[in-house]
Amino acid sequence: MKLRDLIENSAETMGPASTLREAAMAMVAGEVGSMGVIDDGVLIGILTERDILDAVAMGVDFDQAVVGNHMTRNPDVFSPDTDVAQVAEWLLETGYRHVPVVDDDISAILSIRDILAALVDPGRIQTLYP
Repeated sequence: MKLRDLIENSAETMGPASTLREAAMAMVAGEVGSMGVIDDGVLIGILTERDILDAVAMGVDFDQAVVGNHMTRNPDVFSPDTDVAQVAEWLLETGYRHVPVVDDDISAILSIRDILAALVDPGRIQTLYP
């Protein structure tokens, strides 16, 4: 199975100048745990729940702090043709929980849950996010 087999929706994205509050609200509205950070059509970072939690712990003002200062810069990315098992191994090695899938532009950000479902019960993929 390839990553492309798991992609149902396009990635949620925003720019680096967006505030953390805007990002958090968009993540809640989109029911996602991460967002791609795009500048001039190029993925420059990824903002995750963990990045938001770190900002909370630092006491930042969510109406002033911008995504570009709190994102994970230059994330590892994968082609849609990458094998799911290879990505699962990468997740174990790195400790990351989100996988940006990039073709010519960002296609999706898959979660560790998506990868585990594909490996453990491929038929369940369609029911994870009804």
